[in-house]
Amino acid sequence: MGASIYLGKSLSAGTKGCNIVIASTTPSIDPDAQAFITAAGITDPTQQSAINQLVLDLKGYSIWTKFKAIYPVVGGSASSHAVNLKTPGTFNLSFTNAWTHSSTGMTPNGTSAYADTSFNSSVNGLQDSQHISYYSRTNSNGTEIEMGGIDASSKYTFIEARTSGISYYGMNQSTPFISHSDSDSRAFYISNRTASNVINGWRNGIKTATGTTASASSNVAYQLGAVNNLVVPSNKFYSTKQCAFASIGDGLTDAEAANFYTAVQAYQTTLSRQV
Repeated sequence: MGASIYLGKSLSAGTKGCNIVIASTTPSIDPDAQAFITAAGITDPTQQSAINQLVLDLKGYSIWTKFKAIYPVVGGSASSHAVNLKTPGTFNLSFTNAWTHSSTGMTPNGTSAYADTSFNSSVNGLQDSQHISYYSRTNSNGTEIEMGGIDASSKYTFIEARTSGISYYGMNQSTPFISHSDSDSRAFYISNRTASNVINGWRNGIKTATGTTASASSNVAYQLGAVNNLVVPSNKFYSTKQCAFASIGDGLTDAEAANFYTAVQAYQTTLSRQV
């Protein structure tokens, strides 16, 4: 009887029927990762690998389906940074005014720059189950809002990383907000609602703030680098903090929020830009 060694590609080994199959060394790319790589024009192998592993990790933690928009901020250009990893072409970012784009992230100018997500909680999200996240690579202590929206009825969703030593969070609500002391705004922040009366704020995988404010969907499109303020449109609380990742999606359990940080931090480490 002929022997066979299966390694991937069949090679005839003579008349005795011995077939040696040599495996391909090309790693497989997740289809969702490949869709983003193509849409964002990512050609660097390290960046491609980082995106692929991020997708695999989010799926492995069973949280991939919870996202509406994921902005991995990779590729070093406005066109690549704009693409939504979860569904390229939907909720892609639209940049306004002076952003600086580089391999470490995208940085608003703190005076006029912001990016529209076109995601409106009252239309696209769930009132009692929603999160937003922002990975900041800048330590600052001014009055800045990194992400969110305030609708015409003063319903809030936002992340305000470190204003006068305090970080604030809002998620589909009126006041009061939740907050915690913060000595360094270089971190991964999540503003999170999991029930009609349960909100929490996360910093680097640790739940640092909790609250019970009742939910009310904010009827406004979220922005990055500022807050889309429909009450006082001129007051956008422009941010100076470099963004290396952001997301919008359903609410996350405690375990899911911690695992989310683990996946994002591993992604940043692969790209040598972790904080």
